[in-house]
Amino acid sequence: MATLPAANANRRVGLIAAGLALAMLGLGFAAVPLYRIFCQATGYGGTTQRVDEATARDVRTIGSTITVRFDGNVERGMPWRFGPEQVSQTLPIGGRKMAFFKAKNLSDHAITGQAGFNVQPEQAGKYFNKVQCFCFTEQTLQAGQEVDMPVVYYVDPAILNDEDTRDIQEITLSYTFHPTPGQPSKALDRARTAG
Repeated sequence: MATLPAANANRRVGLIAAGLALAMLGLGFAAVPLYRIFCQATGYGGTTQRVDEATARDVRTIGSTITVRFDGNVERGMPWRFGPEQVSQTLPIGGRKMAFFKAKNLSDHAITGQAGFNVQPEQAGKYFNKVQCFCFTEQTLQAGQEVDMPVVYYVDPAILNDEDTRDIQEITLSYTFHPTPGQPSKALDRARTAG
């Protein structure tokens, strides 16, 4: 009779352990999206904000200006040339601007990439708002294709109310293009061995 309660206790402990293991696995998968949400909400790590047209339309321009510098890179071995068409822009805080980046596929077949981005100094990320950006979606370029990629942005006037950001005169917006997973590896492998 004593073995029946012990077997039930063991079964209960096993089920609890299995439940905890499944919960930890679920948290592992949820960590990346939760971290992305946290970064977008706080600007942590230089993550910019994404806003819709209606929100951007309600922002008012103030007299102060700020300079935005642009930087563009590709992951090592990705056979694209990518960079800003203009090194910097000065704009009124709250005013919308459009900047263009140019990308060219240097390989002999189509490659799809997606841009990762950040803002420096990091604390300015929560005030840097993108209305439209090529980084929101994957970009496919055919062999030899060259395209202009726009980004429409503004700097929120609230940047002047934050003691950590009110003295910032220049923000750098940086993009790095990465090939998306599952790419045909022929050109990527050739470029990596050549580089």
